[in-house]
Amino acid sequence: MYRIDILTLFDETVGDVLSESILGRAQERDFLRIETHQIRDYTLNKQKQVDDYPYGGGRGAVMQADPLYQCWKHVVDTYGPGRTIYFSPAGATFRQADAKRLAADYDHLILVCGHYEGIDERFIEECVDEEISLGDFVLTGGEIPAMAVADAVSRLVPGVLPDPECFENESHWNGLLEYPQYSRPEEWHGKKVPPILLSGNHALIARWRRKQAILRTKRRRPDMYEKLDLFSTKADSKLMAELKEEYPQDF
Repeated sequence: MYRIDILTLFDETVGDVLSESILGRAQERDFLRIETHQIRDYTLNKQKQVDDYPYGGGRGAVMQADPLYQCWKHVVDTYGPGRTIYFSPAGATFRQADAKRLAADYDHLILVCGHYEGIDERFIEECVDEEISLGDFVLTGGEIPAMAVADAVSRLVPGVLPDPECFENESHWNGLLEYPQYSRPEEWHGKKVPPILLSGNHALIARWRRKQAILRTKRRRPDMYEKLDLFSTKADSKLMAELKEEYPQDF
């Protein structure tokens, strides 16, 4: 069973979000276990204080090393060592490749949610294996990144989704954005579902979807498109020739 432990000041909120829908059902079936741990429970003072003024001056407060360490140590002593991740604007930007790596290479993650002006560097040096950022922006705490990473990794754990096809055709799995999706009714506000999707010809539908995925990636994420190798197979070379003829403005 894959395990994720989250060290946070908002354990009930985070735990409730990650216990719903697909992740909740996966936990009921013992494919996955996500638990949150209230950092304040591991302080050694009556006030449950977890932060203090930064040495050297400056605004705000810094989360102290020892409450974090005691909480982290409890998780390690109880459930065994895990890959410890701290969410920080200074971390490497999280990508789908990281979700794949964390799901495949580890069976236990320990996610540390910071707050205020960050956490004491000594805890990072002693306990953290890697730092992760969601992007080039700053949040008030690490809970949103922790939930995002837990969700992205969990859905790749065997058994959480019914079939690997559920994620292998999605955006970022193979360097492409996902093709457009449609559902009933066939016509809505004067807009019709592309006829090919109603044909029942699965080979033609798969071909159309790949073309649309290439086109969407070219239009919306040219940085991703530039990294693709779309001429290594005869099938893709033919698709590219057709796309250039059908959408000359894009190619």
